[in-house]
Amino acid sequence: MTAVAVCGVLLSSSGCDAPPARAAQVPAATTTWRTLGQWAGAGSRQTESFDVVSGALRLQWEVRGTIVGAGPFRVWLYSAISGRPLQLVVEHKGPGTGTAHLADDPRTSYLVIEADGVTWTAALDEVTGK
Repeated sequence: MTAVAVCGVLLSSSGCDAPPARAAQVPAATTTWRTLGQWAGAGSRQTESFDVVSGALRLQWEVRGTIVGAGPFRVWLYSAISGRPLQLVVEHKGPGTGTAHLADDPRTSYLVIEADGVTWTAALDEVTGK
């Protein structure tokens, strides 16, 4: 079991609260974005690392194809340096779509996607200018 999986298991079973999401202002319609990554799957996974420069991020996600007894769809932002969870970005049960805006310090990060029994897509973008 990887350190990320162990950390995820410990967080979900310890009864402690998830790290609070940092408040993010929704950027103006004229904001430009660069894609940090796009992923799809049917089950849990860890993404490759990416560099956060501006700290203003958005995650667009979709969950479909859930099976009876499927768990919630969760997306966590992790530090690629320390391996610790920084914030819970999305927690959703059942089919649906959404956009989560989040703020973080510039650093190298990755996402951990927990998706037992669901098919999903996710795209992470970062503000590049206004």
